[in-house]
Amino acid sequence: MKVYYLYRKQALALSADQAWQFFSSPHHLNRITPDFFHVDIASPVPDDIYGGLLICYRMRAVFGWPMVWLSEISHCDKPRRFVYQQKVGPFAFWSHEVAINEAAGGVEVEDIVFYAMPWGWFGRLMHGLLIGSKLRQIFDTRRDYLQRHWGVAAAEPR
Repeated sequence: MKVYYLYRKQALALSADQAWQFFSSPHHLNRITPDFFHVDIASPVPDDIYGGLLICYRMRAVFGWPMVWLSEISHCDKPRRFVYQQKVGPFAFWSHEVAINEAAGGVEVEDIVFYAMPWGWFGRLMHGLLIGSKLRQIFDTRRDYLQRHWGVAAAEPR
């Protein structure tokens, strides 16, 4: 089984508490993802996530195919980091860590994703032809949304 890795880091003009409130809530997913990716939350979600919390989604992603995704918050260290892992869904394995680190002018948010495709060689082929680029598009859309709303401008060279 091939394990893939996706990493993103972004500076945002938010406090750690504001960033935590935004990123730890699945209610913002449709705002920060492309139009082809639509999520409906199918289970109750408390205001504060915690380790062991299960969240069930109905989603449409690639080609609009409906699927169920059940995730578990496997680690929760408010307001610094949380990890959610797929229990049921389209991947053979999925783990996404969101780390929030205080920085000058706000926070740096890191997305650390490890995942594996099902179906052996066919899954690797699908990843190369479609899934890898779709996942990058999802995280690019997320980056662009966050930059528009809370992005920290790059410092001018002196």
